[in-house]
Formats: sequence, C-alpha cells, structure tokens
Amino acid sequence: MKKIVLWGLMLSAGSILMEAQAQSNKFEFTTLKQLPITSIKDQHRSGTCWCHSSLGYFEAELLRQGKGTYDLCESFVIHKTYEDRAKASVRLHGDIAFLQGGKFSDVVYCIKHYGIAPQNAMPQPGSLYGDSLLNFNEFFPLAQGYVDGIAKGKQKKLSPTWLKGLVSILDTYLGEVPETFDYNGTTYTPETFRDMLGLNMDDYVPLTSYSHHPFYEPFILEIQDNWRWAKCYNIPIDELMEVISYAVDHGFPVAWSSDVSEDGFTRNGIAVCPDVTQSPDLSGSDMAHWLGLTNMGKMYESTSRPCPEIEVTQDMRQDAYDYWENTDDHSMVIFGLAKDQTGKEYYMAKNSWGDSGNYHGIWYASKTFVKYKTMNIMVHKDGVPSKKKKKIGWKR
Repeated sequence: MKKIVLWGLMLSAGSILMEAQAQSNKFEFTTLKQLPITSIKDQHRSGTCWCHSSLGYFEAELLRQGKGTYDLCESFVIHKTYEDRAKASVRLHGDIAFLQGGKFSDVVYCIKHYGIAPQNAMPQPGSLYGDSLLNFNEFFPLAQGYVDGIAKGKQKKLSPTWLKGLVSILDTYLGEVPETFDYNGTTYTPETFRDMLGLNMDDYVPLTSYSHHPFYEPFILEIQDNWRWAKCYNIPIDELMEVISYAVDHGFPVAWSSDVSEDGFTRNGIAVCPDVTQSPDLSGSDMAHWLGLTNMGKMYESTSRPCPEIEVTQDMRQDAYDYWENTDDHSMVIFGLAKDQTGKEYYMAKNSWGDSGNYHGIWYASKTFVKYKTMNIMVHKDGVPSKKKKKIGWKR
C-alpha cells in the first residue's frame, strides 16, 4: 500500500514539474506595433469569415482615417452577395457553386455597387430564428437546395420570378435589406451611408504571390470562392512580406486570407510553421515515456512554445498551392506586430471566432507562417510602397 501511495506521489510531482516546465516555456509576447481595431465579432455557425474580416478591416480603416467607431452590417453584405452568387450559379447552370464562402472582392463589390449599412439597420444576427448569432445549419442547405434546383434543373426556360424565391429565403433568415434607415438622427440609403463614410473601393489594392503567372501583372486567382473572377496583382513573396510590414509600420491594417488547415495553426491563438526535425529530441526521456510523445506530440511541443520554423521559398508556396496543401480557408485582419521572448516577430491578427483562444480572439501568426500560408491580401494604396505600386502599374 505504501508503494502505491509513494508511486502516486511521484507521478503527481512529475506532473507538477512538467506543468511548471511547460508554463516557463510558453509563448510570451511583447507588442511592437498595434493599430486600432473594433471589437471582436463572432461568425458562429456560418462560413462568413470573408465578410467579417472585410468589414472588420474597413472598420479599422475608418478608425485609421479618424472617422470614429462603426459597426458595419454583415447581414447586409451576405444578403446582397448571396443574391449575386445565386445569379452567377444559375447563369452558368451550376458550374459556379452556390457556397457560403467568399473573398474580399465580394465585400468591395457590394460596397461599391450597393452601399453599406450599420448593424442596427437590419435584425441582429440569428434573432429571426431564435439564435443569438449567425447559424446557417438550417438556412444555407435550404437556400443551396433552392439555387441548385434552379441552376441544375431540366427546364428549358427559366421563370423570371425564380430570384424572388431566394430573396424570400434570405429575408426570412437574415432580414430584409433596407431601402432607408436612420443613423444618429439622419436618414440614409445604403449608398448615401457609404458616401458619408467616405470609403472609396478603388483605393484598395489586392495582392498575391504565385509563380504560375507572371509577376507584376494581375491575374484571376484560381480559388473556388473567387466566383467573381476578381484579379490580384502578383508579386514575389518576399515583396509581399515587405508590403505587409510596410503597411503595419506606417499605420495601415491589412486584410489577410490564409490557409489554416494544418496543425501549425492552433486553436489557442498561435500560427506557426514548425520545423519538427529541429524540435528537441525527447526520445528516451521520462517526458516522452509518460506522455507517449510521437510526431503529433512533437508538433504540440513545437506550437506550445517558441521553436525553430521551416525556411519558406517561392517554390514551396507554389507546390503547396498546386497540390492542395495550401487552400483558401480563412480570413482575418492583420493589425499589429509583436515579438516573443526569443525575439522572433509575429503579426497580430483579429479573428472572427468570438472571445476564443488564449488571447481573446487575437491570433499571433509568425512571419514564417504568413509567408508560407498567405493566399492573398488587401491593403489601402497608401500602405503600399511607391516602388511596388509602380512595378505593378497601379495608377488609381
């Protein structure tokens, strides 16, 4: 009996020691640059990161321009964008899929052509069906089934009323798009509200970096959710990283689209590309014995504290894109720069998953991660160095 008690005490002491070691090695960040952002939003059960990140980005832009704090309406943009995506899907007989996702270009198009509204101009997200946030579990299969039924139907001629059916579904779950609304004692339309905000969509530069198209020329980024076939300007990855750093250093937030599907992007607020071949070799150690550390364990160790990362090249990015390793998963807003206790630098990114992770909705993405995983970015033209704008022929 004494042996059992003693063994239990030893295991307990070992656990305490390992916990203490883990705590002492965890990430410690020092903020180097932090731009103003609005509150963290929660996209909840919806595939609308493209909308939340874009509007969060434009809210940060309004703060940067000294225009105050605004809460722009996701439901307005989602409603108008899904109408347009349904039209495109029907026009191409379903070859453009009617899906939840989108790109920054969808929000740019919406604001430019339809305007924008504040959050209180439409029902609060989820409120029309008894939820407190967006929940597309029922709504989107219904809308998708309707659009697919029209787009892939056997009819020889479409009824001119098919779109009304979709709008009715959108109105039911998102609320009707307002023709006018009151804001701070003034009546606006979506277009006049946009004009009052002073957001000029022609001021924003889309950038990417892939070698299957010529550098310094625009091309249509081949991604499913780029259904509008919007173009990005293509520059080498080192120059793309220069743009991001220049923008943040000069006070400009960056809309950031990235792959987040691999283990290096943790749910605790860390995004890194660890080089597991350089992780500490714990084989034969007491920790490895009791924790059963495998390759997955090495990955955990590499994402729970500062560790060596891979060296990223243009060719690596291209291979990852071509062979589906890097996919268009998620979008956030880069708004700052920090360093860990070893001096390595990370971009601070505003997410749209509510108060989640260790940093309450903020993710720290290493420069290596951003260099490897970035799909595309969007930044104000003044946040791009003049030489880069000249190289890509930006004349707006």
